[in-house]
Amino acid sequence: MRAAAAGDEAAWSALVAQFSKLLWAIARNHRLDGHDAAEVTQTTWLRLAENIDRLQDPSKVGGWLATTARHEALRVLRGAGRQIPMGDDLPDPDCRETAPAIDDELLRCERDETLWRAFSRLPERDQALLRLLVSDPMPSYEEIAAAIGRPVGSIGPTRARCLQKLRREAEMLQLALD
Repeated sequence: MRAAAAGDEAAWSALVAQFSKLLWAIARNHRLDGHDAAEVTQTTWLRLAENIDRLQDPSKVGGWLATTARHEALRVLRGAGRQIPMGDDLPDPDCRETAPAIDDELLRCERDETLWRAFSRLPERDQALLRLLVSDPMPSYEEIAAAIGRPVGSIGPTRARCLQKLRREAEMLQLALD
């Protein structure tokens, strides 16, 4: 971070490579479309460039970026005065293949469809947490906590509860299909 503050392009590139997916995930968790999510991400990087010399602890840059991205996403939502419908950033839940090669592919497709339907039935805050936890690379718990506005100590137990809810929803959907 200090090298980036001094104008080192390689250091900036390293920061961008490390945290861009996190910023994008935060913006999309606020149900912003691609254009608005890109704006939030760009504005967050701009805010870092404007304030990088004020940051005392380089290890906190991820949390600072996550908090700033969350604030920027909320600003965009307030400015737009609208809500984006749920699920626009999820893969196609129909998971239709034109010609499955083997039965395994069909079974995988059905399993994935059930999983995404169960996921869509979870509360919005649970969906946001799970999306962050599966992003690649996975952000630290501190960054996740800053992104969703929860204490760091609650991330692990909340993750366990979210996965249990997802498992129950998937089982209920599977029972309904059988």
